[in-house]
Amino acid sequence: MTPSSDRDDPQPQDSPSQVPFPSADSQSNPPSSDSSDPDLSHTIPSGSLIAPISKEEVIRSRMLQNPHRITWTANSAQEEMGLPRHSYYQDLRPPPSTFSAWGLPIILFVLTAFTTLWAGAYQVNTKPVTGAWDFLTKYPDSLLNGLPFAATLLGILVIHELGHYVLARIHRVPASFPLFIPGPPQFIGTFGAVIRMRSPIMKRQALFDIGVAGPIAGFIAAVVAVIVGLSFSYVVPKDQVFGLQLGEPLLLQGFAWLMFGPIPKTHDLVLHPIAFAAWFGFFVTAINLLPLGQLDGGHVAFAVLGQQQKQVAYATVPILIYLGFTGWPGWIVWVGMASFVGLAHPPISDPNTVLGKGRRWVAWGALVIFITTFAPVPFSVG
Repeated sequence: MTPSSDRDDPQPQDSPSQVPFPSADSQSNPPSSDSSDPDLSHTIPSGSLIAPISKEEVIRSRMLQNPHRITWTANSAQEEMGLPRHSYYQDLRPPPSTFSAWGLPIILFVLTAFTTLWAGAYQVNTKPVTGAWDFLTKYPDSLLNGLPFAATLLGILVIHELGHYVLARIHRVPASFPLFIPGPPQFIGTFGAVIRMRSPIMKRQALFDIGVAGPIAGFIAAVVAVIVGLSFSYVVPKDQVFGLQLGEPLLLQGFAWLMFGPIPKTHDLVLHPIAFAAWFGFFVTAINLLPLGQLDGGHVAFAVLGQQQKQVAYATVPILIYLGFTGWPGWIVWVGMASFVGLAHPPISDPNTVLGKGRRWVAWGALVIFITTFAPVPFSVG
């Protein structure tokens, strides 16, 4: 399976770049308002805890109530009364600047829109050029030819990131607008997009919802795009195609079989730019659902499995390394980046909270999405 440019562009081109606290079971309680001194409860501010309670227990207790607003307490009256007190840890970051909140996301999106438009036009170019830059300088009026690819790809990425953003807002987790990363136009013109969480996700249900929302939203958008794109794709003999070959995840094979029937081994499916963008949407979905560290799949796996997520991550690493040595070396790069951040997921404040049957069904659905969008060898040259 190849993108449409592999057939129509026989001139020399640049080689493509390879492709972004357990809670305590029991805690001491502060003196109740029924104390023999009726004024004592009013001199101690609500939220203060009386020794003997360790600072860590106090922090975890406050996290269980509201993990995103943990503030220091201070009351000189306590000290005057000789009562010991414990301060709370404050993890409130200063509000982002206007440029960080609005300017940077807009600038990066505009740059990424340009590079993906450039990449889409370069893919379908049939005029003689020596590279992407030569194409841009010679035929700038051809950039609009990349609109189907760029619009589809950006649409999938935007929907993916909005899935995270909307659920983060629902769970009141501060998050930035999506930050798109422009990339070289020789391949797709972007390295994807990310959302910055301005505070850790400490609740189990919030971790699951925010982590799984992006891949599911992007997957649905990619399915719609692949159906549209395949309707413009076509089958040709293999001797008429060359260059980059795309791996075929199970879902794409199923849609191709429904629309074209069995494709002989002597033929290949040339993807329309819309279908190629949808293929990349599947690739992004599969990458993000890997159960490693801070990837979306790591969030989901930890929310579902707890500490067992670490064992799942350690079992996934040798499989990816094997695929890296036998197929696509990019898997080794992904393992290295995930290992640098950490394969194990950080703890949360309510590990014993029950996800519920509905969320577990969604988790099974996410696993099916991963299996059907994963291609062991995403790219090859032939």
